[in-house]
Amino acid sequence: MAISLKPIQEQVIVITGASSGIGLATARAAAKRGAKLVLAARSGRTLTEIVDKLSGSGVEAITVVADVGDRTQVDAIVSAALERFHRIDTWVNNAGVSIYGRLDEVSDADSRRLFETNFWGIVNGSLAALPHLKTTGGALINVGSEVSEAVIPLQGMYAASKHAVKGFTDALRLELQHLDDAPVSITLIQPTAVNTPYPEHARNYMDREAALPTPQIDPDQVAEAILDAASTPRRDVKVGAMATLNTLVSKVAPRLGDRMAAKQAGRQQ
Repeated sequence: MAISLKPIQEQVIVITGASSGIGLATARAAAKRGAKLVLAARSGRTLTEIVDKLSGSGVEAITVVADVGDRTQVDAIVSAALERFHRIDTWVNNAGVSIYGRLDEVSDADSRRLFETNFWGIVNGSLAALPHLKTTGGALINVGSEVSEAVIPLQGMYAASKHAVKGFTDALRLELQHLDDAPVSITLIQPTAVNTPYPEHARNYMDREAALPTPQIDPDQVAEAILDAASTPRRDVKVGAMATLNTLVSKVAPRLGDRMAAKQAGRQQ
């Protein structure tokens, strides 16, 4: 089945993790193009401030305070979207967290909490949105990372969660598009390091302040890739030259990839 997606200005778009970084950049970019928005995150105050600014520009947007690791709270995002706008055209699973530290130092509790957000949050969002996307057609967009295929030291559990996101997204695409012939575009977005407050929100086991690896791209670049996938079916999208390079090297020359990745240890402090 050929998948047809609406122009952004005709869409209702749900974005998780919308209070900062990539999620916020995507919300602003979608708002400029006239989309109706459902913005979800754990910080209700920040979401309200964002929507107040967007609404002042004539944008229709609502907020939902939700922890994506809890399926009941994700179902509440769906309910709010349907109550206000009566449909969902694109669902963006963006919420994510990280942990800086060696794998043998990070607590099991912190590792599990990371997976609740990064992996189960995407599972919850996908499975909650799909019944509605399958009915009317639409796009499901999962934000992975270049470390969905490559890895870096000191964020090993983050990389593991993003590998899991890729496996889930690829399997879901197979089932929906090739077994069910459903009218749903499923995209994995794989950015390189993005200049966001991400390190500030991460749990840090290191004895120095956490930092992002280099080089970094602007979140607006990722937002553009997301909105492109919301209007034109894409399978997976690498964002940033380093994402393409690192994933390619990890496949064709894994030993070299290991040596390149090891050099990122010092750049994360």
